[in-house]
Amino acid sequence: MFTGISLLKFLKPLKKVNARNIFLFLAILGPGIITANVDNDAGGITTYSLAGAKYGDTLLWTMLPTTVALVVIQEMCARMGAVTGKGLSDLIRESFGVKVTFYVMIALFLTNMGNSISEFAGIAASLEIFGISKYASVPLSALVVWLLIVKGSYKTVEKVFLVACMVYIAYPIAAFMAGPKWDVILKATVTPTFSADSDYLMMVIGVVGTTIAPWMQFYQQSAVVEKGITAEQYAFTRLDVIFGCIMAIVVAFFIVVACGATIHMQGLKVETAADAAMALKPLVGRHASTLFAFGLFNASLFAACILPLSTAFYICEGMGWESGVDKDFDQAPQFFWLFTVIIVISAGLILVPNAPLLAIMFISQVVNGVVLPFVLIFMLYLINDRNLMGRYTNGPAFNIIAWLTVVIMVVLTIIMTIDIAFPGLIKRLLAL
Repeated sequence: MFTGISLLKFLKPLKKVNARNIFLFLAILGPGIITANVDNDAGGITTYSLAGAKYGDTLLWTMLPTTVALVVIQEMCARMGAVTGKGLSDLIRESFGVKVTFYVMIALFLTNMGNSISEFAGIAASLEIFGISKYASVPLSALVVWLLIVKGSYKTVEKVFLVACMVYIAYPIAAFMAGPKWDVILKATVTPTFSADSDYLMMVIGVVGTTIAPWMQFYQQSAVVEKGITAEQYAFTRLDVIFGCIMAIVVAFFIVVACGATIHMQGLKVETAADAAMALKPLVGRHASTLFAFGLFNASLFAACILPLSTAFYICEGMGWESGVDKDFDQAPQFFWLFTVIIVISAGLILVPNAPLLAIMFISQVVNGVVLPFVLIFMLYLINDRNLMGRYTNGPAFNIIAWLTVVIMVVLTIIMTIDIAFPGLIKRLLAL
């Protein structure tokens, strides 16, 4: 008797590898790879760069458990989209009511607004390395993003996004050019390293938090629904999720390696991903520096499309409004106006002299960490509802991993909040 989705079912599509199944996989390819890779945005690349620059290879061990958690979480929301044909906001509204949905939407809107601002900050910083002023790069990039989503079809937009995913190869190349000691790197990857230093703990929280963000679950489920993927096709979508998550973590891994083998070894200090790109130039060479900067630009532009788009998706779904890239302004006015307003505000703030961009981005990450456990709890309730999911509910292994992720994220969020409210308290407690 079927008792829910198990880990072994991940391998089911691989039992029949033939031309037909390969073509089916390529046709369904997209939501999983795009969602996971967008998470390596300006904020993500900055976090990974700082982790490598400050702590070398000592945080690489976090990549393996984070990969497992990311795959399980993204698989659950993609499965819900394929089985129910509805987005996550839709399901939350139907199961928990409009009031709960409204508060979740507000929190996510504020979070994503800060994240969207950081993407345009990444565009500005990366192109300034190439001598292009932000007063030219930001408005032009905002226009390109707007035209792509508003004027393009879902198929066209998805193809552009998949091409953008391929550009992340810049980071593995930059890491190999840095010439790290691979035996040391591999050992650090499988050997957990702990420290009683609160700064180290905050960096661990940052690495985990930037890898698993609330917007990802909403966007991926909406993308699965918009692409028309059904439960019958889901075996191939599951592979899309797995491949995308592994690809995203591999990119993050190589960013940490590149910065750890160069900037950390030299004892240099950097504050942003753009600083890291500049620091690589005298250490490794112009080509590695250029690759790193170009990767930052691609990631920022890529995410500047997805984050406002995901925000428009989940708010419209939550409020019961029409949404979808394949629609137009007349068919889904709220969807496209929301997308437009977010783009205009995010890009506009980057052009304001002395705008508190770091404060905005920091607050958004705090809200991000606070909201994520609640989103995961909603997901776990929904995914285990047999009236909703039928035979596609979670198996025991998935529930254990997902609930463990919730508990860890709640604990980490509490620690982060205490450290923000009472600076130095965590360090003093750990020193006792």
